[in-house]
Amino acid sequence: MGNEVAVTQPKGIASFLSNDKVKANILQVVGQKNTTRFIASVVSAVQNTPALQECSHNSILSAALLGEALNLSPSPQLGQFYMVPYKKKDREGKVVSVDAQFQLGAKGYKQLAMRTGQYKDLDVIYIRQGEYRGRDRSTGKHKFEFIEDDAIREELPVIGYLAYFELLNGFRKEIFWTRSKMEKHADQYSQAFNLSDFHLLQEGKISKKDLWKYSSFWYKSFDEMAEKTMIRQLISKWGIMSIEMSDAYEQDMAVISEDGSPRYIDNETVNQHEDDLSQANTVDFEEVSETVGNEAVQENGGDPF
Repeated sequence: MGNEVAVTQPKGIASFLSNDKVKANILQVVGQKNTTRFIASVVSAVQNTPALQECSHNSILSAALLGEALNLSPSPQLGQFYMVPYKKKDREGKVVSVDAQFQLGAKGYKQLAMRTGQYKDLDVIYIRQGEYRGRDRSTGKHKFEFIEDDAIREELPVIGYLAYFELLNGFRKEIFWTRSKMEKHADQYSQAFNLSDFHLLQEGKISKKDLWKYSSFWYKSFDEMAEKTMIRQLISKWGIMSIEMSDAYEQDMAVISEDGSPRYIDNETVNQHEDDLSQANTVDFEEVSETVGNEAVQENGGDPF
């Protein structure tokens, strides 16, 4: 891999978490009752995601503690939040560190929203081919006619995403994005995603030897990322956000430093092959100037997802 060097850990995550000082810090945050469960869940998440084993132990612990503070599970199968590995390189292309990034999943957003006690319903519906019926001429709102037979419906391609919520007080809001709009959104805001390459990948025109380059969630689980994007857009603009949810929103897609402060990093060129869609992707990014860094904070803390 040229001048890239492997970043390895001197010991496993289980040994790190069992260190007396580290365990004392965990105990202080999660309490005696939850310490054993917390450590077991983190070890399991790392063992099930090989790319995480390259990450600094402190970044894994910080991301996991943030998830714990939000009472969310790190299990990839539950999809509440992910610890996503990112490789950091200097300008010469040498790997200087690999950090775990905290990333909320669509189910995590739903869980936090429902905990506010203000939502009667919250969901994202995949709109299938033939279900969109244009706009109402008097209100301008989108119209849909859903196919009743699920077996037939699920065989049809997804052409858009409808996100909606209804509060207990009766207030309801919905937004609709076409799949084309979502693709352009991902192409604009995620540097790990290229729309032309995505279309080639869908058409089976990417050679097997190059598939490892396309391990970003936007490539491997586009609809899931689209679902998260819709919920994030909807709630942040029109929903009720508790302090807990606001904190999660602000720290979503950030590497959590040891002092608890978030450091936002943008998605860059993917260089880690992942076979399982439930596993996190590894992304490369280079040192950036202060100006670019501020732009990344604005992007990841604003409306990219």
